[in-house]
Amino acid sequence: MASGFRYDEPPSLLIREQALTSDTMPVRLLGMSGSLRTGSYSNAVLETLREKFAGRADLAIYDLRAIPLYDQDFEGDKRPDPVKALLSAIAASDGLVLCAPEFNHSIPGVLKNALDWASRPAFSSVMAYKPVAIMATSRGPLGGARCLEHMRVALESMLSRIALAREVTITSTAEKIRDGRLVDETSLGFACGALEALLREIRVWRTA
Repeated sequence: MASGFRYDEPPSLLIREQALTSDTMPVRLLGMSGSLRTGSYSNAVLETLREKFAGRADLAIYDLRAIPLYDQDFEGDKRPDPVKALLSAIAASDGLVLCAPEFNHSIPGVLKNALDWASRPAFSSVMAYKPVAIMATSRGPLGGARCLEHMRVALESMLSRIALAREVTITSTAEKIRDGRLVDETSLGFACGALEALLREIRVWRTA
C-alpha cells in the first residue's frame, strides 16, 4: 500500500479505502512503545498482545530507536531514511497500537517525536483517519492517566481515529509483568478490550 506514496502530498483517501475493503486481507497492526530500555514494560504489553491476537491480527512492534529528532527543515523528500521507513510502515498498517510509560506527567519524548514526524503534512498525513488503540504503563500505583490523555489530544489533532474502549492504564507494572509478559488478568482484560475495539474500528472503516 505504501508503494508510490508521496509524503509531501495529501494522501488519497480513495487509495486507503480500496486497500481496506478486502475482507481477505489480514489485519496488519503496528505497535509503537514509548520506552527504549531493555525489559521495557510497555514493550512487554505489546508482545503479550501480539501473542494473544496471533491468527486474528499481525502485530509488528516498531523500534523507534533510529528515528532522529523532528526537524521541519527535513520534510517531504528531504526526510531521513529512517523516517521514510516509519511512515511507510504506518501507511501500510490497518491500525496502530501505542503503549507508553508516563514521563513527567506526559508522553515520552521518543514516542512524541515519532508522532510529530508522522503528523506531517498537517491534516493529510499517514496518521489522518488511522485507527489507533492507546494504553499507558506505570511503575507506580497512580501514573499513566496523564500520558494517556496527552496521547489522545495529540492524536485527535492529527485526525486519527482513536478506538472507543475503556481506558487502559496498567499501574504497578513490576507486579503485573513477569518474564516479559503481562500476566495480571484484569489489566490484560482491559488491554485486550482495547485491541478488540481497534479491530472493530478497522472493520467499520473497511466497510465505510
